[in-house]
Amino acid sequence: MTAAQRSGILVVDKPAGLSSAKVVALVKKAVGARKTGHVGTLDPFATGVLVCCFNEATRLARFLMQGRKTYQAVLHLGVRTDTLDATGTVLEAVPEAALTTLTERGVVAVAKRFEGRIQQLPPVYSALKHNGTPLYRLARKGRPVQKPPRAVRIFELRVDTVRLPRVHFTVQCSAGTYIRTLAADMGDALGCGGHLESLRRTASSGFTLEDALPLEAISPGNRDARAVVADHWIDMAAALKGMPGFRADSRLAEKIAYGQRLTTRDVPGVDREGAYIKIIGNHGDLIAVLEHQPGRGYYTYCCVLTSPQHAAASAAQTPDRPKGGN
Repeated sequence: MTAAQRSGILVVDKPAGLSSAKVVALVKKAVGARKTGHVGTLDPFATGVLVCCFNEATRLARFLMQGRKTYQAVLHLGVRTDTLDATGTVLEAVPEAALTTLTERGVVAVAKRFEGRIQQLPPVYSALKHNGTPLYRLARKGRPVQKPPRAVRIFELRVDTVRLPRVHFTVQCSAGTYIRTLAADMGDALGCGGHLESLRRTASSGFTLEDALPLEAISPGNRDARAVVADHWIDMAAALKGMPGFRADSRLAEKIAYGQRLTTRDVPGVDREGAYIKIIGNHGDLIAVLEHQPGRGYYTYCCVLTSPQHAAASAAQTPDRPKGGN
């Protein structure tokens, strides 16, 4: 199998000044993949963990999206912008002297109010679409569209330092959370407004900056780019870190190859209804992802990542005794 045909992911440390789509395009060129995608968009000014999927691994994005994300951010108090971040037009600014009544204890107390399940208004400058058009394009044309609030979860919001007018904080949150909105809402709750000055994603989909590859390491000018990619390549089965796995025997592999119904007798060990499970082949390759149907004792296919011919060949080489595994 050539590098262009190989399926898996690379975790890239996205630099500032590039869109997530641009980073993926550059990585696609370096890898030579047929198909690419990414998990969780980062705004151009933001940096950090960007999970890039290649070929068949693009089908895993829906599972990778469900993981928690962690960010380090800086809130600039006293200045509101139309984009809710430092790239926008200033709408209102208060003198820094007006912030002198704020205390670290007060900032921490307000931050704690945002932990848990909250409702967020998506920014009018965002990639969400309205009738097929991204909201940011409508906003730039003077026709902003406000989408209804959505439920997100803030697992932890920790204030690291307060050096007015800036508040450095770390947040762990669910997918779909807008840190720009969170920063602006914190500023409003403190009575002075604010915007997100900088943002760095330190963890996403179970991967951290320690797993991330600097973009310049795979630039055309780097003679070792292919070796670097090989060293950081993550196969599909390993990419689904938090998902329980089950190693298929020949009978199970053949049933999957032809789309036959699978029950908990075929794949035991799932301890909760509605859970996902990854099925792993003889060579450690990901064959399929299944979902346990609540109260029905069988699974539905979320995706099958091999052709019947390939799976049948794999099944012929697979020991008959199934073994659990992650």
